[in-house]
Parts: sequence; C-alpha cells; structure tokens
Amino acid sequence: MTDDEWAARVRANRAEKDEFLTEHRQSPLPPEAREGFDGLDYFPPDPDYRVTAAATVHDDPEPVELTVRNGEAVRYERAVTFSFELPRDDGGLESATLAGYRRPDEETLFVPFRDKTTGQETYDGGRYMDLHPEGTLSDGDEVALDFNLAYTPFCAFADAFACPLAPSENWLDAAVRAGEKAP
Repeated sequence: MTDDEWAARVRANRAEKDEFLTEHRQSPLPPEAREGFDGLDYFPPDPDYRVTAAATVHDDPEPVELTVRNGEAVRYERAVTFSFELPRDDGGLESATLAGYRRPDEETLFVPFRDKTTGQETYDGGRYMDLHPEGTLSDGDEVALDFNLAYTPFCAFADAFACPLAPSENWLDAAVRAGEKAP
C-alpha cells in the first residue's frame, strides 16, 4: 500500500468515527451536542507514526489492575510488550516500549498510552489503540503500531463511561503527534 492509499484509509476511518459520533444511538455524545458536532480534531496523517514493533509475548500473562477514571480498577493481563522506535522532534529516533493488555478470553490487545501531548494537545486521560493480531503472536513477531489510529476514550465525551487510565509503564517520553486530538 502506498503512503497516499494509507492516508486515504486513515481519513476514511476518521470520517466513519465522526459519523458514528454524530448519528449512532450508542454515541457517547449527548443528543443535544450531536447537532452542532462537526467532527473531531486530528493530527494530520503521518507515516512516521506508523511503526513496526517487535513483540515479546508473556507466556504466563501477569494480571494487572488498570485504574479507571472513577477510581475503580479493571483487571487485564499483560500479554505482550512491544519494542519500537518513535520519531523525535529533532529528527532522530527514540526507543520505546508499550505493554499490550488483554482481558481473559479476548483476542483484542488493548494498548492505552500517554505521551508528551497528553493533557495539552490530547485528552488528559491518555489515548488508546486496539490491535487485532492475525493468529497467535510469538516472540520476535513484527506488529504494525499505527499511532495515526490512536483514539480518545469515550469517558472524554461523557461521564457515563468509565475508562481505564494508561498505567505508568505505558507513558512515552516522546510527543506522539498522530491520531485524535483532545475533544
């Protein structure tokens, strides 16, 4: 896929989300806010934030309690650690890791994170990525992490939602200027 095709796919994904927020009955936006809603703010698609990560699979996943915005906790398992490089403002690269969590009996990997944009350009509770690996991951497998698809949790839009906060092990030292901006 060319960069232009990829960018078109990212823009289509964003338009679909904006439509969901405006029209779907399960939208986190209150009905009175939907009429004037003209879409989320996003960083421009940037292929530098579509990175390849090496997976380290945890054969005996450790249970982790992720704190929820309302103070409660939700139990996940730390299933995998991703190692990758992110662009720095000076044009170099910075090594980073993120843990991928899984609920028991689920295949989707949940990757909550904070970065240097959190609370300034992006939601103060952090952002999320969901990964749907094909097949079973093994140590050393390469996985695409596309921060352009990073999204704001629903609790940013309505208090009725309780969202897990990114744990400190998923706080990045880089500014990730990709994905959704603060609503």
